[in-house]
Amino acid sequence: MKRLLTGLQPSGQLHIGNYFGALKPFAEMYGEYESFLMVADYHSLTSLKDASALRENIIEIVRGYIAAGVDPNKAVIFKQSDVQEHTELAWIFECLVTVPFLELAHAYKDKVAKGLEANAGLFNYPMLMAADILLYDTEVVPVGRDQQQHVEYAREAANKFNVAYGQTFTEPQAKILGTVAVVPGVDGQKMSKSYKNTIPLFGSKDDISKAVMSIVTDSSGERPENVYAIHKLFKPESELSSIYGTNKGNYKTLKEALIADIDAFVAPMRAKYEAITEAQVKEVLEQGAAKARAIASAKMADVRKKVGVTI
Repeated sequence: MKRLLTGLQPSGQLHIGNYFGALKPFAEMYGEYESFLMVADYHSLTSLKDASALRENIIEIVRGYIAAGVDPNKAVIFKQSDVQEHTELAWIFECLVTVPFLELAHAYKDKVAKGLEANAGLFNYPMLMAADILLYDTEVVPVGRDQQQHVEYAREAANKFNVAYGQTFTEPQAKILGTVAVVPGVDGQKMSKSYKNTIPLFGSKDDISKAVMSIVTDSSGERPENVYAIHKLFKPESELSSIYGTNKGNYKTLKEALIADIDAFVAPMRAKYEAITEAQVKEVLEQGAAKARAIASAKMADVRKKVGVTI
């Protein structure tokens, strides 16, 4: 079986964009691979500076994956910070790539343009992500089209190291998740915790209602495109045509219909999510960390020897 790795940042509450962009695709495909699922807690430090929130978010992500259908006995679920080799390998990669190369990162430029602090962690982010992927000789990385550059950066880091020190890393391939386009947020931009434009995945119906009612609408059109773009994730367009045709210009009614459909869709997962205890999550992470460390430590032993720090 080919090895697959993916992950989510615990930088905020899980939202429906996380579900359709990461949780659902992973739950549907992970059984076909030797799968690794990482909670990218060190990555989240580029934007989240609240220790209590980070701890809660880590627990939420693990519960979320399990609630979405991932069996922790069939995938290695682990926390990035539990495997110190990630940050060690990232430093080595940072010593191989150039500043102009990192300046080309779309995600960095986009986040800075949106007002996020241009800290060094955000700038060096691609090399930590490269380390995440390459430590495990990952062959497949599922990403949306807007994230494909991350895999290209990992391939470049692997190539740089292999040329300098000899064949060591497998160059991963991106598995483009084309079934779901970018999930729009309540402001019409890509739904993201960083942009605070999300609809919570496991929130109450009131939480969902508050978010949906804040969706920006175009008062000049008969169909609110931002509402419709989210709605078609939960109901076939063939069914939506009559709803939106009957309620042309009635944005409140259309938003209420979306609220009802999101809540009905989420309710079974929310019940499963709420039944998972913190103790169960910690046990899953402990078991996953042991498996991940065994692979990462062996890889880093080889890397240290090749770069010359092992004497």
